[in-house]
Amino acid sequence: MPPPGYRPRAPAPEALVAWPADFGTRFTVLVDTEEEFDWNAPLTRSAHGVSAMAALPAAHRRFADRGVPLTYMIDYPIATDARASALLAALLADGVSAVGTQLHPWVSPPFDEALTPANSYAGNLPKTLEAAKLDALTDAITRAIGVRPIAYRAGRYGIGPNTLQLLAERGYRVDSSMRARYSYAADGGPDFVEIGNPAFRAGPAGALLELPLTTIHTGWLRRGGTRLYRALGVLPRGRGIFARSGLLSRVALTPEDMPLRDALEAIAVAVGEGLRLLNFAFHSPSLAPGHTPYVRDAADLAQFHRWWDGVLDGLARRAVTAASLDQLIVAAGLPASPAWR
Repeated sequence: MPPPGYRPRAPAPEALVAWPADFGTRFTVLVDTEEEFDWNAPLTRSAHGVSAMAALPAAHRRFADRGVPLTYMIDYPIATDARASALLAALLADGVSAVGTQLHPWVSPPFDEALTPANSYAGNLPKTLEAAKLDALTDAITRAIGVRPIAYRAGRYGIGPNTLQLLAERGYRVDSSMRARYSYAADGGPDFVEIGNPAFRAGPAGALLELPLTTIHTGWLRRGGTRLYRALGVLPRGRGIFARSGLLSRVALTPEDMPLRDALEAIAVAVGEGLRLLNFAFHSPSLAPGHTPYVRDAADLAQFHRWWDGVLDGLARRAVTAASLDQLIVAAGLPASPAWR
């Protein structure tokens, strides 16, 4: 098994995507469409549900009314639940939303690995087992939705040294398994210290479009970036003190545990620094109270929706428009996949 703590290298300058001038500045939203489970308990194979999927159509309409297509990154419990998969198939009828793959190895067969924190990152598994799980999930999604997925995200951002090759061999075109400027090394997962926000070509012969989850440093000392932020992590309350003082914050573009004011500042910094594509994400169970630590009750859910209203308003003021998966692939210069069409 590859050792945990995989660290992807920074892309070469020539691998960065040169978006066309008429692409403008865009954003995309990927939804981690997954089962519900207790975030505070050890991972299990069976203690989960899919009831939060009932909230998806209303949320889909809210985004559609704002002209925002969604890409649903679905995992095995969702793909193998008849009601959940039928619901998703209906949502894709809008012609602009898309479906992708999200691999949670602890609930995706075959179950040939021990259930450990390190093994919750699919990229830590032996290559043959990671491949078997990817094949089982890809086939399950294809059967359930009627569309073969070509976009991928490793659950827990658990990419590994074999992942991109396995994806390319199976016709995947897009990966979004890298969370810019985050590290999961303490838990045996990958370290994205070298990964920034720009999209880039990755994998064998640059066959994949890599879309890191956007993470922006804000504050007076933001030029210190990841190096300074990590140094503050060894000081008691160092990061909190710097954030409250307006000196340095790390803001991921997600409504989950990221205040609206901070997100709007991050968007302003990103656009001001010339980032051409902003990549947002959230977990589908956050659409119903009580399933994630981010949306515990009705008040949290109302705040979740206010966050999106405020962010979408802020993006519109800056002329940042939504992009579908289809538009991203074309603009990045990747030939469209026949399986995807």
